Amino acid sequence: MWAQLIRVRVQPGADLRAMADLLKRYEQEDSGLLRELFMQEEGDPDSAYILALFESEEKARRREQDPRRSEGQQATRELMAETLAGPPEFTDLTVIAEWVP
Repeated sequence: MWAQLIRVRVQPGADLRAMADLLKRYEQEDSGLLRELFMQEEGDPDSAYILALFESEEKARRREQDPRRSEGQQATRELMAETLAGPPEFTDLTVIAEWVP
């Protein structure tokens, strides 16, 4: 498994749920995306994180280039311009262990 942690600054009063809904609407079944979590920092509501978990880095990178996502990517870019206070910061992560109770 492979993950990407994305840190974003949200415009005051903006809601990341609209972005989550938009991304979900355009996601392809065979993209390799396993789970995506949208989280807001408790002490700073304008700071948020998105954790995207993939089957593999290869599938995640292939997903980035998938032409079926072009319509959704354009809509996402427009919403990000309205919602985010700056560019997102990406951290690539290799999952070394997983535990689910």
